[in-house]
Amino acid sequence: MWTAWLLLTLNGLFFTLRLAGNTGSFPRALTREEEQDCLERMAQGDTDARDELIEHNLRLVAHIVKKGYSGRRNFPG
Repeated sequence: MWTAWLLLTLNGLFFTLRLAGNTGSFPRALTREEEQDCLERMAQGDTDARDELIEHNLRLVAHIVKKGYSGRRNFPG
């Protein structure tokens, strides 16, 4: 159940990001300075900074999901 929900959610996020006009599948990774700035703004309650961190880390999430499911034939669920 959770697997299906996670896959649907990630699919929706990927589709949304592709429609946003980015040149690649995912936004580029943030520089150290940009990430630190977002973390500081998020600590002050800036929800846009939180969203920016999430969007720019989707590449890592996709990589982890791909590694976790590559080669597995029986999905838990």
